[in-house]
Parts: sequence; C-alpha cells; structure tokens
Amino acid sequence: MTRTLIVITDHERQHFLPAPLIDELLSLLPAHRIVDPLSLKADDWATLLAEFRPQLIITGRKTPMLPDDIAIGGDGLRYVCHLAGSVKHLVSDTHLRRGLLVSNWGNSVSRVMAECGLFLTIAALRRASHWALAMHREGSWKDGNTEFFSLFERRVGLHGFGAIARELLRLIQPFGVKLQTWSPSVPEAELAALGVQRAASLEALFDDNEVVIELASLTPRNRGIVDEAMLRRLRPGSVFVNIGRGAVVDEAAMVRVAREGKVQFALDVFTEEPLPLDSGLRGLSNVTLLPHLAGPTTDRQRDAGAFALENIRRHLAGDLPTALIDAEAFARST
Repeated sequence: MTRTLIVITDHERQHFLPAPLIDELLSLLPAHRIVDPLSLKADDWATLLAEFRPQLIITGRKTPMLPDDIAIGGDGLRYVCHLAGSVKHLVSDTHLRRGLLVSNWGNSVSRVMAECGLFLTIAALRRASHWALAMHREGSWKDGNTEFFSLFERRVGLHGFGAIARELLRLIQPFGVKLQTWSPSVPEAELAALGVQRAASLEALFDDNEVVIELASLTPRNRGIVDEAMLRRLRPGSVFVNIGRGAVVDEAAMVRVAREGKVQFALDVFTEEPLPLDSGLRGLSNVTLLPHLAGPTTDRQRDAGAFALENIRRHLAGDLPTALIDAEAFARST
C-alpha cells in the first residue's frame, strides 16, 4: 500500500475534494494520513515526514516546502500531486532533478480562466468600472454622448495560444470575432484548422486589433515584452486584458498609458501581488481590476480535485500522471 500524506487545509478539502471525491480518494489510499498544514509548528513538518516516510503527498497552497534532503524514489517519496497551480512554494528544481514527480491542476481550470477573460473583455467594452465608480460615488447616469461597445464582430488578438487561449477561442467564437494570435511556436496548420490568423508580429497584433488579450507565458524573453511602445500601438477606445502573467507587461508604463484614459484596461494579474495600495492602477475609471480571480471559482475547484484524483489513479496503476512539472515549466512558473 502507498503511504500517503494529504496535507491540505479544511477549506481546500471542502472545495477541491467535496463528496464523493474525497470518499473515492480515501478508498484508493488506505494507508493515508490527513494533516492540516495550518496546525503544523516549526519543526513538525520535518518530524512528520521522517516518521511517516510518505511515498505520495497530496498538497495545497499552504503545504510547507519539502526539505532538500528528503528521500526520493524507491521506498521514499515518489510523487507530489498538487491540487493548485504554482508549486514553487513546495518543491525546488533540486527535487525535480532527483526524479520526484510533481503535477499541478494542469488544464482542468482553463475553461474557468477563459470565462474570466471573456468577462473582463465585455466589462471593459461596456465601461463597467467607469459606471460602477460614477454611479456609486456621483449618482451618475448615461446621457446622449455616452459611448459603450459590443464584442460582436470585433478584431481580437491573443498574445499566446496555450490551453486557456484555446478555451477562450471556444467561448468567444459565437460573437463572430476575427481572431489573430502571436505565438510563433504554434503550427500554421493548427491555427488554420481553428480559424485563427497568425499576426505578422507582436507589434502587428497590437496594431491590428481592437481587443488584445494577454496570455503569454512568463519566460525570460517575455518578461516586460509589452512595454510602453507596445501599449501605445493600441488605438483609442481599444481594450487590453491581462489574465496571463503580470510581469509580461511593464506595469509602470501601463500606468502612464492608462492615466491618459484613451485605452480600456482589464487586469487580473500584476507584477506584485497583492496589488500595492498605492498602485497607480487603482482609482482609474478606465481600469477594471480583479484580485487574481481568473483561477477556479469556489464552485469549480472541484474540477481540479477530480483531475488530481484521476492522476492518482494513473500513478497507482503504474502510469505517468498528466500535467507533470518539468524543469522548463518550473523555471517559467511564478
């Protein structure tokens, strides 16, 4: 039997693994122990690992970092099944190089993240932040000069074309939009089959589209690639949405452009999180802000739990789990 530690908070257990998922999980893992990481004191974690010697650990956002010298492979730890996204608080590249298998929620949350991208796009087109502030604080109402816009038949550019972009494509196509992407690694035949045009360059993506949605991964090349010059390619009245990675955008430059009020911004991710109280992005009526909510909603965290359960079934059957974190994915994660 596989010795298994389930190190998640009560909140995570209720939302990622509601019944019957928790019952199915525990039936697969008779040699298990459940630990709330919030109850662990400074030395408890190392002692627990040394005494229980887990071969499988199911982890959440509050699970402590694994010690570098933990036994890996053989009768030691073989697999860490992480219920959430980032694993950098949990494992190091040393663990990966030593052969530890680590997975996260993979693409199980992509459709919900895409939903948030669609929401932010429509909110920005309808000037939702402006009216939320103006109606609450100033008692405002529309007049004959009020402008607001629809998503139907817009030109939409996607910077990046991974799993979230593909789910967003499915959600946004009914609006009859013309879609472009800048993601050089995606084969031309794949884009053609999906009805997506490849932009000539990232600059062209910003030049040619009325809505640009940021979905690029955070690689060394992409850090700060959306700079002030790039943002100034957006035409007046256009929309820039970021549900990807905050550091892909030069945030100081974005503040300068946003303050001019000519472009609508809708942002869920930021270079520094939580967003500082004195951030120049706060208080601007043309900037819609969310506190990194594009991940799984409270009711859809169970999708990640079901994905983890399937990965554990695969592991117990001797197959490789999906959504494994390799060195490249670890390096570009935040």
